[in-house]
Amino acid sequence: MEEFQTIAIFNYSHEIVVLKHILDQEEIPYFFENETTLSVAPFYSNALGGIKLKVHLNDFEKVQEILDHLNNNLTIV
Repeated sequence: MEEFQTIAIFNYSHEIVVLKHILDQEEIPYFFENETTLSVAPFYSNALGGIKLKVHLNDFEKVQEILDHLNNNLTIV
């Protein structure tokens, strides 16, 4: 796990649903640190530092592109 680095931090578990789907489709290995704890006790988010998306260093640029695309183009109709 030393080769996995934090690329993004989220406050609540509902914020990562779409991202998980995209990463699974792209077959990019990842994990979310604190996801289970904060889904049970969301008010601990600040105390635990949020839900941290960890990806392998080899996938860092690809995931950054995905995050940038989501931040700029996510619209809910």
